[in-house]
Amino acid sequence: MRERVAENVHVFTSELYAQVNAGVVVGPEWSVVIDTLAYPEETREMREFIENGLGSRVAYVILTHYHADHSLGTWMFPGAVVVSHRECRALLDSRGRAALAEAQVANRDLTDVRIVLPEIVVGDEQVSLRVGRKTLELVPLPGHSRDGLGVLLTEDRVLFSGDAMMPVPYVIDGDYDELVASLKRIPRMKLENLVQGHGEVILRGEIPNAVRTNLNYLAAVQRHVRKASRRRDPEGYLATVGIEDCGKKRIDLGGLGPALHARNLIALYRKQYGDGE
Repeated sequence: MRERVAENVHVFTSELYAQVNAGVVVGPEWSVVIDTLAYPEETREMREFIENGLGSRVAYVILTHYHADHSLGTWMFPGAVVVSHRECRALLDSRGRAALAEAQVANRDLTDVRIVLPEIVVGDEQVSLRVGRKTLELVPLPGHSRDGLGVLLTEDRVLFSGDAMMPVPYVIDGDYDELVASLKRIPRMKLENLVQGHGEVILRGEIPNAVRTNLNYLAAVQRHVRKASRRRDPEGYLATVGIEDCGKKRIDLGGLGPALHARNLIALYRKQYGDGE
């Protein structure tokens, strides 16, 4: 699925996996892709639309974080310069390679896929890239993972948040406090559109409530984790806490919400009260 969110700015949403979002910002001479899609055939369709439908060459690919559903299609843009947080490069080179090797054993569609390490990396400072008359500001947004990076189109007030913002917050690979801090930054950006890492594009009037809902969800998860710590069977108690008990819907994220929610509860409990694994 494809959607135009501003002049020369398009969002592509996966129909095969978890409503993953990727984007492109089209300039007068070349374009910048923000993330890729989960499966090669979808990233290929995205590339063909940019090159043939829009007549533009992809010069840069910006990765919001290293997770495979956002980064695995990078190899399909040969010649493009890949940009990410420095932590993203390190994680792709370690966890990314290991995860891909394991996935390729089970899925022949991934046989030709290869990890492409970013050539340009940034830290926690804010860095900008110009695409024609548009300014793309790279904004650190850790929490979902430690390498989280948002892309803010300053003139259009459009933010590609990566997975810092998604229908159900997910902290298995990240840090609770950092995610809360990143979410609180988003309403202060005065956005017109918020492109989540997964799910629908959120419009200006809906952004404050969407962020508040995610913060309330995380607070509810934290409360149940603390309550579990006082129980004889903490993980047994957490197994009874449904996603709706924390303010989200079972249908969120195409039905994946309940499974992610259950993992949030266990992971946060183990990080705070268990072995940290």
